[in-house]
Amino acid sequence: MASSRLNFLGPTPLSRRRALWGMALIAPNTLGLLFFFGIPVLIAFWTSFQQWNALKPPVYIGLENFERLVDDQMFHTALTNTLKLLGLTVPLEIVLAMGVAVLLNQPLAGRSLLRTAYFLPVVTSTVAASIVWTGAFQQRYGILSSLLEPVGLGDYKWLVDPGLVLIPIAAVTVWQRLGFDMVIFLAGLQSIPGVLYEAATIDGANRWQRFRHVTLPMLSPTTFLVMVLAVINSFQIFDQVYVMTLRTVPGGVGGSATTLAYYLYRRAFTDSEFGYASAIALVLFVIILSVTVVQLAGQRMWVYYEAEKG
Repeated sequence: MASSRLNFLGPTPLSRRRALWGMALIAPNTLGLLFFFGIPVLIAFWTSFQQWNALKPPVYIGLENFERLVDDQMFHTALTNTLKLLGLTVPLEIVLAMGVAVLLNQPLAGRSLLRTAYFLPVVTSTVAASIVWTGAFQQRYGILSSLLEPVGLGDYKWLVDPGLVLIPIAAVTVWQRLGFDMVIFLAGLQSIPGVLYEAATIDGANRWQRFRHVTLPMLSPTTFLVMVLAVINSFQIFDQVYVMTLRTVPGGVGGSATTLAYYLYRRAFTDSEFGYASAIALVLFVIILSVTVVQLAGQRMWVYYEAEKG
């Protein structure tokens, strides 16, 4: 009765003060998001309908930039490469991160040190990591070539061969994201009620059966979150491509390593076609948004959410 009466009379001075404090606390992040994300997005949207090289005044050309994309073979190649990288990185990222998280969730000696070691690549500069991995994949003198040479596989041109160049890029991408995904999976594992494992053990379930019928279903919301973030990140791969192909052929031979993000950069800052680059950015945004919406719509088919107790 009291709560309904308060709602009828309107917000109390206390609730108004709390609301004001809440708005004051989120104001810095909200303003930062508006000025550093919202306004640039609107400017990019408007620029996508113009021809502009940053030297002369922009000229409005309507949908011509988007019509160019339809016949732009390099754009199609960049989209194909991006999808290939997504197919390489996302499954590996999820499987490896989940496996490491399950392992490091056990009472092992030095567990905290191992968790820290796996997380270190996350805070490592992507450029620095890419340079190190470039050395590892160098033909003949790289670490990987030295390891594979005894079995006759040490002469591969990993960073030049169009059929192989995406593998080093995928490797450094998975290596650097593994720790972040591991932390998310660890949080999900630690939120699973222990009583479920106890009940499964009493029913005679072995370790694999407990993982299959308890851990995986209860971990499905966490897996879904990791998958969405991994897909979004895979569409935005740029640093690895730029650094790892710079010494050979930028963007790979015939564009074999060119991703949408790298192609956008090249069009804007190499060719000075800022209107066309903005059109590519807008299309990339629409693709990411569409894929995310499809994932959100499909989660009900396999993601299990525990009903809240009320």
